[in-house]
Amino acid sequence: MTEHLTRVNGVELCHETFGAPGARPLLLIMGLGAPMTWWDDEFCADLAGQGFRVIRFDNRDAGRSSRMRGRPNLAQAYLLRSAPYSLADMAEDAAGLLDALGVDAAHVAGASMGGMIAQTLAVRHPARVRSLTSIMSSTGGRLVGRPSPRAMSMLLAAPPRTRADYVELLVRTFRVIGSPGYPFDEERMRRRAERTYDRGVPPGGSLRQLAAIMADRDRAPRLRKIRVPALVVHGARDPLVHVSGGRATARAIPGADLDIVPGMGHDLPREVWPRVTAGITRIANRADATG
Repeated sequence: MTEHLTRVNGVELCHETFGAPGARPLLLIMGLGAPMTWWDDEFCADLAGQGFRVIRFDNRDAGRSSRMRGRPNLAQAYLLRSAPYSLADMAEDAAGLLDALGVDAAHVAGASMGGMIAQTLAVRHPARVRSLTSIMSSTGGRLVGRPSPRAMSMLLAAPPRTRADYVELLVRTFRVIGSPGYPFDEERMRRRAERTYDRGVPPGGSLRQLAAIMADRDRAPRLRKIRVPALVVHGARDPLVHVSGGRATARAIPGADLDIVPGMGHDLPREVWPRVTAGITRIANRADATG
């Protein structure tokens, strides 16, 4: 695997692929403040083994992709729907990356904010999305998917000043928002945090992305126009995006499958990987079978 930088939609996106070049494309979109490497190598390799050309990338303001400008005001984002950029801009980044890679249409899976971007991509560019998997995400409706006060406080914690501070903050955060039904692997989380910091954590990037989330309108009316096979996966014990967000997403997308995973919070513990990859593969197979 080799990372590449490609300029699309006015930004540079860092991306890499797994699997055979001629395999059916699967675009993975990660969430708030998270680089592409949070789609674990083994997770991507498993999907490649199931016949996908897996494409993962750093969103703008994450990892090695472009660092954006602007000081977001979260109150203005929520009340006035004003932000340095939008989820629609981020969906256009994804569409531009597909263009750059010569991919007419792909199966698309997104986690958390990545699910919101994937939904927006499916609405704005229906011909580009062959199937949609939305994981631990929501519709943007303000009465569903709401975080617990403790989980929200982790998002608004003071930004870390050093590598060690970043590692400790990420460990503390996932102790709060992670999956209570599965063992917490602190050593794995520390390695992830170290790798994330070393690849790059843009100052203010997570807040700009959070502003984009808060400024977006309820996507449910738009999601009702989606006509591709869709799967919604959500943790039954997600404190950051309440399970009501997943249920609302599945209600909004016609014919969507809903998989509520017991014991899962706002992460993808290794123990649920087979269930999630099987779901992505199943919904993609359905899409390919129906054309």
